[in-house]
Order: sequence, then C-alpha cells, then structure tokens
Amino acid sequence: METAIFDTALGAFGIGWTDKGLARVLLPGDDEAAMREGLGRGGGVPGEPTRAISALMDRIEDYAEGEQVEFFDVAVDLSGVPDFHRRAYDLLLQVKWGETLTYGELARLLGDVNLSRAVGQAMGANPIPLIIPCHRVLASNGKPGGFSAPGGALSKVKMLALEGVVVGVPAGQMNFGF
Repeated sequence: METAIFDTALGAFGIGWTDKGLARVLLPGDDEAAMREGLGRGGGVPGEPTRAISALMDRIEDYAEGEQVEFFDVAVDLSGVPDFHRRAYDLLLQVKWGETLTYGELARLLGDVNLSRAVGQAMGANPIPLIIPCHRVLASNGKPGGFSAPGGALSKVKMLALEGVVVGVPAGQMNFGF
C-alpha cells in the first residue's frame, strides 16, 4: 500500500491506496508522526499519488472547505474486510451528503434490527471513513453515538455540520437556538 498525508481546512488527512483502489483513510486529529505510524501498519510506504488519487485528494480538500462532495464512485480496496462489514459499507455508500440514518435503520436494511451492535462494530472498523460515510450513522435518539476517529463524537458532529446536519437538537428547536 502506498500512502500520503495532505493538509485540508479540517487538518491533515492520511490516505493509503493499492492498485485496486483506496484502502485507508485517516481523519484529521493526530500529529504527522502518528499518522505515518498508522499508515505504515500493514506495510504502507510513502508513495507518489496517481492521477486518480490526486483527484480524490482534491475532492477531500473541497469537502473540508464545506463543498458538497460525494464519494460513491471512488474505487476502494476492501481486501481482508469481513463480508458483513462490506455489506454494511455498500449500503452506507448510498447515504448522500446531508443525510443520516441510525444504526438500527442500517441493521434493518441488512435484514435484522438486532444487528445494530454488529453495525456499530462495522462502523468502528471502517478503514475508509469519510469515503464510506460512517459519520452519517447516528444513535437511535438522534445523538452522534460513537466515532473511532481522533476527536471521537465531536469530530463526527463537525463533519455532519459541514453537511448542514445538526445533531442531537430536538425537532422544532433547530431554528431558535434553544
């Protein structure tokens, strides 16, 4: 896997790719040394971005600046990812900018609402956050729930805010600020 770290308005992102596609994304929050270490696990080495990876980096920069960007067309390499996680990620790729769903709703789409915990585990293990938009999955009460990226749930809330989503505000109070 080849890797790169690049700056955005949200901070530095780390990415890793193979000849099959994007295999890893590290969200902002860690220092560069920690990002290099994270990208180096599993044999990742600094590389020269291909034309497609450079274009993806530009799209991530646009996202970080608040531009509406979709990533459903990005080629991904999910080698070694369990089948259940892949199924969850495939469904999640259909959730567009500014939309959310709950862990339970995603579990129901996978065939059984009792899979909510398994969905949570799949989201926590997502090797390609943002591109596979696990930040768009919320707890049943509309609150952010967990998020394994640096900054935890606060990072999730910030990403959703970029997309115009207000998390955890009771209906009817969003316009009044109380």
